[in-house]
Amino acid sequence: MCLGIPMKIVEIKDRVGVVESMGVRREAILDLLPSAKVGDWVIVHAGYAIQLLDEDSAQETLSLLRSAYGLSD
Repeated sequence: MCLGIPMKIVEIKDRVGVVESMGVRREAILDLLPSAKVGDWVIVHAGYAIQLLDEDSAQETLSLLRSAYGLSD
């Protein structure tokens, strides 16, 4: 099973975003979301940002993932 993880864009370098979630930073290619900017929340799957989403939805999904894996908020 593959999951798309909500992550916040904290930096952009040449259409590659530095994204962060739950203290983890990764790079994600932003080619599929040309309007994405620093501060936006995106779903990241297989190294690509594939969808924009609002912060409330991102936080709700992260809370559900934490709960499913027995992690604390």
